[in-house]
Amino acid sequence: MSGYEHEPDRVWDEYEWERFLQQQDHKTEKYMELLEKYLDHPQRDQIIAREMGWTQLLNGDTWSDEVDALLAEESISGEGDPLVGSNSIQPTDSFEDHALYRAAFALTVWIDQLFDEQAALQNDPSAVKLATHSALASAKLAAALSDDDVDEIGMTIAYLKRALKAITVSMEAGAQLVTEALITPAQHAVLQQRLFEVRDGIITLMGKYRGEWLRRFGSL
Repeated sequence: MSGYEHEPDRVWDEYEWERFLQQQDHKTEKYMELLEKYLDHPQRDQIIAREMGWTQLLNGDTWSDEVDALLAEESISGEGDPLVGSNSIQPTDSFEDHALYRAAFALTVWIDQLFDEQAALQNDPSAVKLATHSALASAKLAAALSDDDVDEIGMTIAYLKRALKAITVSMEAGAQLVTEALITPAQHAVLQQRLFEVRDGIITLMGKYRGEWLRRFGSL
């Protein structure tokens, strides 16, 4: 599995997908850092290609194709394979129809409204962390619930784990806000309720997908 290139004839488990996604995160972060650093440099593309190891681009191949491929790997998604019901994977029209995604999206809307009502939160590090990671959780859920390949259960679980991590960071940020009296105990109670709803939904969904993996493949 050199370079974690996906092999079309075998199914990856959640741990292989997690390593692959971590590698893609690193590549994307490196590319964005280089782009920001050399944005105005006259030889920007050549420098970035050399730093990224894209040697074929130094020989005149198409730059946009390599960047498009990188960003596509970072956000692998399709349409319509959320796990619904108690014991099976069934298709729906879109990830937006899934109750868990709707709960995560409602959480981000509630946080946005809180920021609108309390302008001081917009520059507070804990508040920014709360907003950022709540939105990240929503994005990772969209990726998890959009997979149209029912054989890639491992990828779905890997995205769910990332969504769960983002929600955990959001919970920590919310606790910090109420400790610093930047939100009221009543506001924190509502926030916790919404965060726990999403967190518990993710944990339940991960359990169902892992159960489906065991049913199909026998072990994790």
